[in-house]
Amino acid sequence: MTPSEIQSIKQRFGIIGNAPSLNYAIQVAAQVAPTDMTVLITGESGSGKESFSKIIHALSPRKHGQFIAINCGAIPEGTIDSELFGHEKGSFTGAQEARKGYFEVTNGGTIFLDEIGEMPLGTQARLLRVLENGEFIRVGSSKVQKTDVRVVAATNVNLLDAVREGRFREDLYYRLNTVPITVPPLRERDDDIYLLFRKFATDFADRYRVKPVTLTPDAVQELQRFRFPGNIRQLKNVAEQMSVLETDREVDARRLRQYLPADQSSRLPMLVHAAGSATDGAGNAYSERDLLYKVLFDMRRDMTDLKKLVLDMAAGQRPQETQELLRQNSHLFNNLSVGVAPYDNGPAARPLRQPAPDGPPNEYILSPRDLEVDDATEYEDEAHRVEDITHETEEETLSLEAKEKEMIIKALKKHHNKRKYAAHDLGISERTLYRKLKQYDLEQA
Repeated sequence: MTPSEIQSIKQRFGIIGNAPSLNYAIQVAAQVAPTDMTVLITGESGSGKESFSKIIHALSPRKHGQFIAINCGAIPEGTIDSELFGHEKGSFTGAQEARKGYFEVTNGGTIFLDEIGEMPLGTQARLLRVLENGEFIRVGSSKVQKTDVRVVAATNVNLLDAVREGRFREDLYYRLNTVPITVPPLRERDDDIYLLFRKFATDFADRYRVKPVTLTPDAVQELQRFRFPGNIRQLKNVAEQMSVLETDREVDARRLRQYLPADQSSRLPMLVHAAGSATDGAGNAYSERDLLYKVLFDMRRDMTDLKKLVLDMAAGQRPQETQELLRQNSHLFNNLSVGVAPYDNGPAARPLRQPAPDGPPNEYILSPRDLEVDDATEYEDEAHRVEDITHETEEETLSLEAKEKEMIIKALKKHHNKRKYAAHDLGISERTLYRKLKQYDLEQA
C-alpha cells in the first residue's frame, strides 16, 4: 500500500498521525478488510481501537450491511447472552416477548466486540460456535439458527495471561487471533502528540466559539514528555479543559503542568509487584517473612561452615595446609570487613592491617601469612578454642531441644493431654506432635 493510500484512509476516518507503527496498523487493517477473516485488535484503553474496526467494515464487501459496536464489559453477565443471541418469550423473568440478538440483527454485516476479555466463559463458548459454524441458539430456545456475521474483537488486556489464569478460553483466543492488529499507545508516537492536540484545540475552539489554545515551545516539549496512560482520550480531555479554562490563549510549560497529573509524568518503565513482596533471581515472588528466613538460613549455613573451617585449621594443620583451606573457602570471607588475600609467597604478600585499596580506612586485608603459627603454644591455644566451640555447639543444640520439649509438656498440661488442642496451640500439626512425643519419649505424659 502506498503512502498516499494510507493518507487517504487517515483523512476519511479522521486519524491524525504519521508514526510508522500507526501506518503499519492501518495498512494491515486495509489489507485484511476485503476478506472475512476474524480480526483481533489489541491496544491500551483510549488508543483508538474502534476506529480500526470501522476501517475494516467500511473497506469490506459488507460495507452496506449493518455495523454494531458492543462493549462486552458494559453488559451484565446475566443478560449478555440475551443481548448477543436473543431470547424467547418467557425464557426468564421479564422476557415478556421474543427478542432478536445482535448476531441475528447484523446478519450480513460486522459486529465489533470491544473488551472481549471481559466476556463470561459461558458466553465465550456460544461465541466460539458462531465463529466456527455460524450457528447460535436463542436463550430459552432449542432451535439452531444461522447467521453470517464478521467478528472484529478488541481488548486492552493480555489475553494469553487471561488464558493461563483460566479467565479466557484458549480455543476462542486462537480463533479470534487470526489476524492481529496492534494499535500503538500515544507515548510511542512523540511527533503525533502535538498534531492531535492542535486538532482537538481547533475543534473545541469551534464548539465553544473561542480562540484556539496554542502552546509555547517549552510547553510542546513538556506535552511530548508526558506518558499519557489514558492515551488519546486523556489528551483530548486536557485540550478541552484548557480551551474552556485558560484566559491567556498561549500556554507555557508551567501552566500546562497544572493540567497534567504529576504522578503520571514519568515515561520510564516500572515493575509492579504485590505489596510487601519481592522476587528472586527467577522472578518468583516471596514475602518479607520468606526473605528474613532466607537471610537467617544463609547466615546459619555460613557460620556453620566457618566453625568447621576454624576447627580444621586449629586441629594441628601445618601453615601450607591452612593456606590451602583458606583458598578453598574464600567465599566465606566475602561479606566480612576483614578479607582474605590470595596466597603469595613473595614479598608482595600484604601485611596484617594493611588498608583495603578500594574500601574505607577502617577495613583491612588479612594475608594468609598472618595465620601462620610459629610455636606449639599457639597450637595449644587453638586446641582449647576447638573444645570451646564444640562445647558451645552442643549446648546450643541441647538447649533448643530442651526448650521444645518443655513447650510440648506445657501445652499438654494446659489442654489436659488433649493432643489436638495442644498441637493447635503450638502451631504444628497433630501428626508432627505425635512424632515429637515419640522423639522425646513423652507418649505417657
